[in-house]
Amino acid sequence: MLAGLELAAREVNDTGGIAGRPLELVVRDTAADPEKAAAAVDELARLGVAALAGEYHSVVARAAAGRADALGVPFLCSSAVLDALTEQPTDWVARLSPPQSRGWRIYADFLLGAGHSRIAMATQPSVYWASGTRILRDHLAERGGTVTELDMSALAPAAVCDALVEQRATALLLLVGHPEPAVPIVESVRRDRRLAEVLIGAPAGQPELTEWATLLGEDGAGVPFLRYLPEHLTPLGAQVETALRERLGEAPSFVAFEGYDTVAVLADLLRTHGTDRARIAVSWPHVAVEGTRGRIGFSRTPGISVWQWASPPVQVVDRDPSEPGRFRILHSG
Repeated sequence: MLAGLELAAREVNDTGGIAGRPLELVVRDTAADPEKAAAAVDELARLGVAALAGEYHSVVARAAAGRADALGVPFLCSSAVLDALTEQPTDWVARLSPPQSRGWRIYADFLLGAGHSRIAMATQPSVYWASGTRILRDHLAERGGTVTELDMSALAPAAVCDALVEQRATALLLLVGHPEPAVPIVESVRRDRRLAEVLIGAPAGQPELTEWATLLGEDGAGVPFLRYLPEHLTPLGAQVETALRERLGEAPSFVAFEGYDTVAVLADLLRTHGTDRARIAVSWPHVAVEGTRGRIGFSRTPGISVWQWASPPVQVVDRDPSEPGRFRILHSG
């Protein structure tokens, strides 16, 4: 994400900045900690930033969004998906990534289309995982599917294998942290001959991470997950992909494109409306920016508390078992 944010900021400054002034990124690492995120928002607000950008972890973004709303600082969230990003509807926060209810329902449709109706989910306590469990359970139940929850605070990976056999599950979804306990669970299931036909899925996107491939190798392939890329990037997206690949030394993840698009949107707002925080916040519905993955505009979506890009692309992909470094598109929504 940071690489995408920085690339976009550099390009803004290479073309004259904002009204002749350079665009400055003031970076603070939230370290996947909600309290650190709230403290970072407080600090950045005191420093006088025009707007906040970024964040990857949904629970952390929720803390940042709530604080931004309370302080009256516009926040464009790049990558977090929790539907309830703020407790109450707000005009201060907008989001590029799709809400969890949309993406995870698309994932559930993929499972059903692939013939999986008996689903087990390995879960951990978290607002994010609980929300995902509820979305999947409700959507699958409406279509004749069944969901069994396996609490990983009480089960060892070997016990998960026994439970899958007992329940005759055809798919196991990893609603757990990475690398622990996700990696040991995958290793146990892959080595259990009774479960050779069981699909392992990870809707939250753990298999996108380079560390996943490093730790699991071939065992980490064939695990479908959600990512937010179109089948074909826009012309801008193709240029950005080349620049990011050179910068990172590897293919960028969808999160890098989300970072780039975040700055592209905020730069457009700053050019048009200046640096006044209130003017930026009331301008979300007027955004019309060509991003790396499509044309970006914000609207109100039923059940979503923030301004939402209504049409971000959603894919279900996996790492190709014959070439784990390559991703296969399995489903689009």
